[in-house]
Amino acid sequence: MTAATAPTLVASDLDRTLIYSSAALQLPMPDAEAPRLLCVEVYGGKPLSYVTETAAGLLTELSSDPATVFVPTTTRTREQYGRIHLPGPPARYAICANGGHLLVDGVPDRDWQRRVAARLAEECAPLDEIRARLLATADPAWLLKERVAEDLFAYLVVERDRLPADWTKELADWAGPRGWTVSLQGRKIYVVPRPLTKSAAVREVARRTGAALTLAAGDSLLDADLLLAADRGWRPGHGELADAGWDAPHVEATAERGVAAGEEILRRFLGASGAHGPAAAQPTDERMAP
Repeated sequence: MTAATAPTLVASDLDRTLIYSSAALQLPMPDAEAPRLLCVEVYGGKPLSYVTETAAGLLTELSSDPATVFVPTTTRTREQYGRIHLPGPPARYAICANGGHLLVDGVPDRDWQRRVAARLAEECAPLDEIRARLLATADPAWLLKERVAEDLFAYLVVERDRLPADWTKELADWAGPRGWTVSLQGRKIYVVPRPLTKSAAVREVARRTGAALTLAAGDSLLDADLLLAADRGWRPGHGELADAGWDAPHVEATAERGVAAGEEILRRFLGASGAHGPAAAQPTDERMAP
């Protein structure tokens, strides 16, 4: 496969990057001027996540392009991802559980699961040890739920305004030497094995598809490795990365915030996916190295 015929791989985070809950929409305009919204997720019989109708058309155009491999790339579990119905044709590849599961035509790739499990066992403290620490130190005054995702990582749902300012940092300082990272996203505190990354799974998709260029987008610290590994990346003007002032030379922040940022990211994807040539960027295999 030559560079001229190799596809472009577009890997995008979902929540607060492409899709938005009602609380995350950020619609500052008068109600009468607000964009029309399309519901893409229902939970408990109620609408949960949205894109604008304009974004739906852009995503359909992107995912229908035979020269583009669109890969939803999320920290969601497979069950949570299954609730989302994005516009356009079904994605051939999808990445769930922050890289722990690689879906091919909706089916988990067992070889990838075995490879991930072996690496976590070799490099990280056991999940049970992490959970024990969380349960021993979390205060019921602000803890709402404790959950395990796919037997790969743990997260807490908390009352954000009651969470002590230094608790997350203390947890990160403890977890780091044990091979785990901590990320605070809205009301959720994720504790994730350091080798469990979106970029590793995207690199595998790039290998299988022979992609010549990788584009990426994401809003949280769990997306930083994905953005750094891509040839070009975008982050919304809101979110954990924006709050931290995170940047990189090849990563741009959107001018828009909220659901409008999802539209802007899709426009950037469309513009970049058709405008590259053999010398436009470093080869994907080099940039996506672990």
